[in-house]
Amino acid sequence: MTMQQGAASIGQGCGWNRFSAVLRKAVQDFGDGLTFFGRWLRNPAHIASVAPSGRALAALITREIDGTMGAVLELGSGTGAFVPALLRRGIGEHALTLVERDPALARLLARRYPRAAVLNLDAANVARLAGDASFGAVVCGLGLRNMRQHEIEAILRASLAVMKPGAAFYLFTYGPRCSVPADSLDRLSLDARRIGATWRNLPPAAVYRISRRPRPTVIDMTMGSDGS
Repeated sequence: MTMQQGAASIGQGCGWNRFSAVLRKAVQDFGDGLTFFGRWLRNPAHIASVAPSGRALAALITREIDGTMGAVLELGSGTGAFVPALLRRGIGEHALTLVERDPALARLLARRYPRAAVLNLDAANVARLAGDASFGAVVCGLGLRNMRQHEIEAILRASLAVMKPGAAFYLFTYGPRCSVPADSLDRLSLDARRIGATWRNLPPAAVYRISRRPRPTVIDMTMGSDGS
């Protein structure tokens, strides 16, 4: 075999490998779509959409997260649509805790990401992790707009119990405003900031960062001018 023939053979092999990888990903995405749609039909009130989140939304909701934050908690992981984006942001698979209430989806996640901690658990119960884990960020894939206000507040309280100081809670919504009601934010002393939106998702979505409000500075007025 000549050098040119060898180079052509290698090029063809690389081309086939790329094509094979693209084909495998397309098959996986198609399978995930069918799985997700099937679970949505069973329980539309607790599945955020009829299809998994797209890559553009995954990139947007994870763009402020990086490997320096430590462990990351994801609520409502579904088929794991956000996990590849988190891995690309430098979060190790071993540093991920994926919470999914649907047993079939939780089993899929455990097979796909064996080094992550996969919990078949209601998101409102993650406070039980307090003491065992402290998370630098929480990514929420739950359909909060489909939930009652007290359910949303229960999920936020549970998440705050396992978040590090300064950590943020990221959520997406298909609506025109944050899916956490304003009075819930006030009650829990939280702020919501819109960090972006994408039309390259089905349906289009916006992402919000939820964070604790700074505590007001208390000035001691009892001291005299001489400090006594």
